[in-house]
Amino acid sequence: MTSTRAPRADARRNRAALLRAAAEVLGRRGLDAPLDQIASTAGVGNATLYRHFPTRHDLVQAVFADQMTRYVHAAECALAEPDPWTGLRGLLVEICALQAENRALADLVVSAEYPDDTRPAVVDALRELLDRARDAGRLRADFAVEDVALLLMANAGVVRHIDGPATPASARLVALLLDGLAAEAATPGPPPPDPATVSRALSGRTRP
Repeated sequence: MTSTRAPRADARRNRAALLRAAAEVLGRRGLDAPLDQIASTAGVGNATLYRHFPTRHDLVQAVFADQMTRYVHAAECALAEPDPWTGLRGLLVEICALQAENRALADLVVSAEYPDDTRPAVVDALRELLDRARDAGRLRADFAVEDVALLLMANAGVVRHIDGPATPASARLVALLLDGLAAEAATPGPPPPDPATVSRALSGRTRP
């Protein structure tokens, strides 16, 4: 019979220190922050970091698991809202506010390099909310789910370029953009980007 030993106290301390350091360094420098800087900030060696988190993806998921759960909860609340326009606006505001918390979250929300279990549920919720809001005559008819990706990429750009707390500037951008989504404000425009173009952009690739 085999037994599972609990992690040693020093291993638990090292893991906790790495998570704190990663939250600080990634939040300040973004998802591409050097892993050796995270290890140094935590006061451990690179080997210890890789023992706990074999890949950057493992580390990012562990650091931001709670925030991404919030992402799903916001989608559930939006779907439960009787007024689809209110639900859609509320969800987009919440996602953008999540991005504005720090640079890593700004990129994580729009990065295909870090897939997680929360994203499909949120995309499905967005599709349903867009359909409901269009059917209710509240959302401009030409707004597609690919346009949501553009909105979030624009917000991520604001967060990356603001020196200091990004929440006020992000909130201003989102308020202006959301006003442009209302059916009564719509004017004819170019079509939304095709899904392949959006997918390449989220993956950090610019051409096929």
